[in-house]
Amino acid sequence: MSESDDLPPTQVSAGPAPEQKDPQWEREVLERVALAAIVEQRRARRWGILFKTLFFAYLLLLLFFLLPISAPSGPHTAVIRIEGVIGENRPASADNIIRALHAAFEDSETRGIILRADSPGGSPVQAAYVYDEIVRLRKRYPSTPVYAVITDLCASGCYYMIAAADKIYANRGSLVGSIGVLYDGFGFTGLMDKLGIQRRLITAGKNKGMLDPFSALKPDDVQNLKQMLNEIHQQFINAVKRGRGARLADNPDLFTGKVWTGASAQRLGLVDDLASVGEVARDVIGAKTIVDYTPRENILRQFADRVGASIGRNVLPTQMTTPQLR
Repeated sequence: MSESDDLPPTQVSAGPAPEQKDPQWEREVLERVALAAIVEQRRARRWGILFKTLFFAYLLLLLFFLLPISAPSGPHTAVIRIEGVIGENRPASADNIIRALHAAFEDSETRGIILRADSPGGSPVQAAYVYDEIVRLRKRYPSTPVYAVITDLCASGCYYMIAAADKIYANRGSLVGSIGVLYDGFGFTGLMDKLGIQRRLITAGKNKGMLDPFSALKPDDVQNLKQMLNEIHQQFINAVKRGRGARLADNPDLFTGKVWTGASAQRLGLVDDLASVGEVARDVIGAKTIVDYTPRENILRQFADRVGASIGRNVLPTQMTTPQLR
C-alpha cells in the first residue's frame, strides 16, 4: 500500500449550495391577490345593487307621477286643489284645473265637486279660462254641483275663478277678496345717472318701449296702463257679479282690492257659509268619500319648464310684465 493510500480523501467543493425557496411567501402573495379580487367583486356587486335600487326607485316615482290613480268605485266627492300662484306652467294653471274639472264631471260616480282654494291670485287670463269653463260645464252637467271651499287665502285671481261656483264656503279666519288688478315694476333711472350709465333704446312704434325700467316714466305710458288695468278690473267685477248675483252686499269697498276675513266676507255676500271641505262633502253634497282629482305634476317636465323659463328670462329682454290679480 502506498503512502497516498493513507491520506484522507480530498473533498472537492462545487461552490455555495443553492438557496432553498420558501413556498410560504408565494402562498401569502396568492392569498392577498385572491382576497383583493374578492373584495373588489363584492364592492362592484354592492355598487351594482345600489344603482339597480336607485333605478327602480326612479321608475316607481315616475310611474307615481305619470299614472293617474283610479278613483274608488261608488259615490264620492271630487276635490280639486287650487294652490299657489295662478299662472301658466304652474300647478294652479288653467290647463291643470280644467283637466281635473273634466275628469271629475265625466265620472258618473261624482256627486259634487269642491274647489279647495288656497291661492294669492295671479294671471287674470288663467283665472278667466277656469271661470268660463266652470260656467260651461255646469250647463252641460246640471246635476253635478260645484262648490268652493277657501282654506287660508283666496285673493284676487283665485276669487275670480271660484266666483263661478254654486256656493262658496270659508273658515271664519280665512282671507278673502282683493278684487282688483295691479302692475308692479322698478325704475332705475336715478341709479343710472349716479353711475354714469346711458340708456340706448331704439324702437319702431311710439309706445313700443312703454314702461321700460331704464327710461324715465312717461305720463302717456301711465295713462295707457291705467286704461288696461281698469278694463281688466271691470271684467273681474262683471264676473263676480254674474257669479254671486243678488248675494253681494251693497258696499262701496267691495271692489276696491280690500281683503276681509271669512266671517266678514260672509256678511258681504262674498261667502255663503262657514265650513270645511269635509263638512261640505258630508253635509252638503252627501258623499263623505273624497277623491282628489288634482293632476300630479310631472317632475321631469316641471324641471325642464322651469329651467327653460329661467333661461328665457335671463336671455330674452323683457320690458313689461303682465298685470296680476294679486
